[in-house]
Amino acid sequence: MQIAIVHDTVTDADAPDARDVVAQADAVAQALEMQGHSPCRICCSLNLLAVEQELRHHRVDLVFNLVESIGGQGRLIHLFPFCLDATALPYTGARAEAMLLTSGKVLAKGWMAAAGIPTPAWIGPWPGHDRSVHGDASGADTWIVKSVWEHASIGLDERSIVKDADAATVFPLLRSRAHRLGGACFAERFITGREFNLSVLAGPRGPEVLPPAEIIFEGYTDEMPRIVDYRAKWDEAAFEFHHTPRRFDFDASDQDLLKGLEAMALRCWDHFGLNGYARVDFRVDPAGHPWVLEINANPCLSPDAGFAAALDRAGITYADAVGRIVADGLSPGTYGNDT
Repeated sequence: MQIAIVHDTVTDADAPDARDVVAQADAVAQALEMQGHSPCRICCSLNLLAVEQELRHHRVDLVFNLVESIGGQGRLIHLFPFCLDATALPYTGARAEAMLLTSGKVLAKGWMAAAGIPTPAWIGPWPGHDRSVHGDASGADTWIVKSVWEHASIGLDERSIVKDADAATVFPLLRSRAHRLGGACFAERFITGREFNLSVLAGPRGPEVLPPAEIIFEGYTDEMPRIVDYRAKWDEAAFEFHHTPRRFDFDASDQDLLKGLEAMALRCWDHFGLNGYARVDFRVDPAGHPWVLEINANPCLSPDAGFAAALDRAGITYADAVGRIVADGLSPGTYGNDT
C-alpha cells in the first residue's frame, strides 16, 4: 500500500521540538517498510492545495498524519485533517474535529468539565475578556500559565508558576506572557503532587491503555517547580533533562489509583472520539485525586519518547503499533472513511 507520511515543514535552523518530527517520520517510514508498505514523505505547508496535489501525484492510499503545526503555528494543526476529510482520503490518528477539540487546551478543558472529567480550574484565555474562574478554585493560590495552542512544553519554565495569587492578580499577567506562548495563553490551577501520562493505542478489540508512566523529579529542591518544562524535554544540557525519568514499576498500594487513571484515559478517548493513538496527562494531588491536564491526540512517536517506551513496556513492537494505527485509519466506520 502506498502511504504518505505527512509532517511539518522544518529546517536545520528550527528549534529541537520542531525538528523532532523528522525523527518521528524516519521511525514510521522504517516501520511501514517492515509492514510491507511503500512510504513516501511530504512536508505540509500553508499551501494546502499543493499538498493535496502531491498526494494525488503519488496515488496515495492512506496518509500517516504527523502534522503538528502549519506555518509554525500549532493552532493550525486541525486544518490538514479537515482538508483530508474534504478529499475523502483515509488518514491515521484523530479526526479533524477531535484534533481541534484537544489541541485547543481551553476548549478541551471546557469539554472535560461539561462531561464531569476532573480538570484543574482555569482563568482565561487571553486574548479575551473573561476574567472569571472556571471550575473549583477554592483554596487555590498557585497557578501555572500555559499556551492555549502550543504543545511540547513550549514556553514553560520556572517563570510559568505564579504563587500567592488570585484570579484578579493572574489575569493581567496573561497579556504580558502571551507572546512567549504562541500568542494565546491561560492560567490553570497548579496541582501539586505526582505526574502521570497514559498512552492509548487502537487495536482489533478497541483502544488499549498502555502501561502507566510516572514522571520522577529527581533531586529537585523545594524551590524548583516539579513540572516537565521545555528544558526537561528538549535541552540536553539542562539539569531538568537528566532528572525527569519515567518509571513503570509501582507498589501494590498504587494499583487502585492506576486502575482509576486507566479508566479515565479511556473515558477521555471515548468522550473526544479519538482514533489511532493518544496520550492523556494527569496530575494526582496529595489526597490521591487525579486531574486531567491535557489530551494529546497525536503524541510524539519518536523512538526515545514516552509513547515508544510504553509500547516497549507492554511488549508491543514499534512496527506492530504502527500497523495497528494504519489499520485503525482504514477501518470501516472511521469518520471520513465509511467506504
